[in-house]
Amino acid sequence: MSLVARARERGVETLTLDSPHNRNALSAALVTELTDALTDAGEDTGVRAVLLTHTGNTFSAGADLRDPPDPDALVALLRRIVELPKPVVARVDGHVRAGGLGLLGACDVAAASTASTFAFTEVRIGVAPAVISLTLLPRTDPRALARHYLTGERLDAAEATRTGLVTAAGDDVDAVLAPVLDGVRRASPQGLAETKRLLTARVLEAFDRDAAQLTALSARLFASPQAREGMTAFLERRDPQWVV
Repeated sequence: MSLVARARERGVETLTLDSPHNRNALSAALVTELTDALTDAGEDTGVRAVLLTHTGNTFSAGADLRDPPDPDALVALLRRIVELPKPVVARVDGHVRAGGLGLLGACDVAAASTASTFAFTEVRIGVAPAVISLTLLPRTDPRALARHYLTGERLDAAEATRTGLVTAAGDDVDAVLAPVLDGVRRASPQGLAETKRLLTARVLEAFDRDAAQLTALSARLFASPQAREGMTAFLERRDPQWVV
């Protein structure tokens, strides 16, 4: 079964994460399928922009702990979003955790409903938000990000907007997105591509400079004893041994 549904309306290609059994967690299969779908949209002259959304009440629960993607594959997915010569817009009407926030950071615009929640839960299972920092560090408030990276606290949509994790939020996420999608439909393909190139230059510099180091860090942490304890505790719905 497909994990990413595709639909198109007036030049906007909607890619819907559709993996309900694991709350749209970033499994190896989903990462591969989403990367392929983005590649197809980037090469299709009939696509003006991509809308990335989800089924269910969770945009993405982060990395699939039972079937995690290779860190290099996750880097490739995030870079594909950033480098795509068309705007990629995220539509969030639910929860986003850990690696899912890396997707939001890679998108050019992200809109959320006020019911949405966000959290960097990596520290609570013994790892760090390594690879996703490639898209988040250049685009979000550093003081706020430090707090939420280090504590794993839950953010509401208002705080996520203030810190730059999302662009805008409202009770009706589709109403928030309506002027954005209207705007990209009115823009020329060349104008969008070159403007996006300007906007993503700093993010791509981070990929070129830091991707190899952060990929190695992610692999090392996930293979560590503390990560094994943290992931086991998460799956068993208990506190890990280090909680005091």
